Amino acid sequence: MIGDKPLVSVIFPAYNHEKYVQETIKSVINQTYENIELIVVDDGSSDSTWQKIQEMKEECEKRFVRVVFETKENGGVCSALKRLYELVQADFIMQTASDDLLKPELIEKEMEFLLNNPDYLLCTCNDEIIDSNSRQCYWDMARNNVYDISKAVFKTFGDFLKRTKPNIDFNSELFGSYISLYGGNYISNGYIFRKSVLEKIGPCPDGVLEDWWFMLQISKIGKLKYIDEVLYSYRWHDTNAIRDLDKIKGISIKTLIWEISFLHKINETNSFDKYLPDVEYVYEKDAQYISVG
Repeated sequence: MIGDKPLVSVIFPAYNHEKYVQETIKSVINQTYENIELIVVDDGSSDSTWQKIQEMKEECEKRFVRVVFETKENGGVCSALKRLYELVQADFIMQTASDDLLKPELIEKEMEFLLNNPDYLLCTCNDEIIDSNSRQCYWDMARNNVYDISKAVFKTFGDFLKRTKPNIDFNSELFGSYISLYGGNYISNGYIFRKSVLEKIGPCPDGVLEDWWFMLQISKIGKLKYIDEVLYSYRWHDTNAIRDLDKIKGISIKTLIWEISFLHKINETNSFDKYLPDVEYVYEKDAQYISVG
């Protein structure tokens, strides 16, 4: 611990982001919060990502309390995250992507909230949108990058997410509730969560949409907080995995099937009843109603 500030683990899996990964690491180096360990796992990149990571090691060892860089055979995001979680030594985890950027005060501000609000498990923020050259941009209705703010439909990623949940006040305790997340993930990037969460929800199962699955599990056991301030830069470029709509749709369906199966198991054992909404859910693929009650 440096002073009275607890250690924060900044972690991310890296895959084929040779163009961006050093910039991501530098954004962690530039954090105003001092007590940080940095853990990066290269998930079998086929480009020079691993080399780019290693080139940063000396600079990182001067800045951080602890630095761990590893490479492994490609196994997907859940596999890489599992290894990252095994390496964490802090009680707080800041999880990012290997092509995104942290604003300098992100950890400072989110940790301030979490330390003052022990009943919250996760804190996130608004994200600006940047392009492949790290230039700030906005989105039109089709999520194409535009640079004239007067032509923007969505000025930030947070603006876009709020459109997906028009009935949710992001500044209220309804933010991050299980019932609202069941219909799809709307938790922004750039979040810090308590490591104790991992002990309660278990490892990410293979084949699911890891971020949606993760948020669903957290929402069953505690509260999430949104800070309406741009503290993170979400990179939108041609190789974003989320642009493969058919793939994302398929993984989303698998995630929903996993969750439905989990809910039925809870009902059968009469456990964790307080986390189950007393409603029927819409299974969007077939437009069928599935009751878990």
